[in-house]
This record gives sequence, C-alpha cells and structure tokens, in this order.
Amino acid sequence: MRTLLNVVWLVLSGLWMALGYVVAGIICFILIITIPFGIACFRIAAYALWPFGQTVRQRGDAGAASGVGNVIWLIVAGIWLALGHITAGIAFCVTLIGIPFGIAHFKMVPVSLMPLGREIVPSDSPAAYPAYRW
Repeated sequence: MRTLLNVVWLVLSGLWMALGYVVAGIICFILIITIPFGIACFRIAAYALWPFGQTVRQRGDAGAASGVGNVIWLIVAGIWLALGHITAGIAFCVTLIGIPFGIAHFKMVPVSLMPLGREIVPSDSPAAYPAYRW
C-alpha cells in the first residue's frame, strides 16, 4: 500500500515539491555560507519524493548551532514552506481520496519549519520510536 501511495504522491505532488527543494539546495550551495541549509534541502527533497513509510525524528546530538540555524531558516524560508504545505494539505483533504496526501503534507510541516537537527528514518525501524537510544 505504501508503494502505491508513494507512486500517486510522486505524480501529484512529490516531484514538484522535491524539485523546488533541490533548486533551493543548489542555491544554498552556491552561497557557500548556507551549505548546511542546502544539505537540509536535499534531505527534505528525498523525503518529499517518497514520504509514505518514513518519519522525521529529532536527533539526539543536535546542539545549539542547529537551534540558531533553525531560527534563521524559520525567518527566511520555514514559514513560507510550512504555509505551502498547509495550503496543499487542506486542498488535498477536500476530497476523500486526497486525505492521505493531505496528511503527508501536514507531516512535512515540522521538518519544513525547522529542518536542522532532524533526521528522516523508515517508519518500521527502531530509530523511528522516541524511546530509541543510539
């Protein structure tokens, strides 16, 4: 079922979202000082391509630099990306068939707001659970 949802997601929304994140990542790599944001963009792009069966979790080793970077990201891009995901999620949830895709958009809001210090893991791996320790 995950594969079917991911394929439909890829056609309806995933490819365009991932392309947007990749373009943003390339721009961040060109502006050398924003390379950490570019890495986060590429990570989110991979998640935007194939979101079903994956989850986002907070990394235990994220420090103060991730917090400062997240505040900068939130001001510059995070709010706009989150609003885009919320708008698309509402639009998908209008139809009965689109509800899983709307939920996937809502699931992407936290990582689009503050991507640094987070990682994307398979939903069925032990690392997906908050009690899991490295």
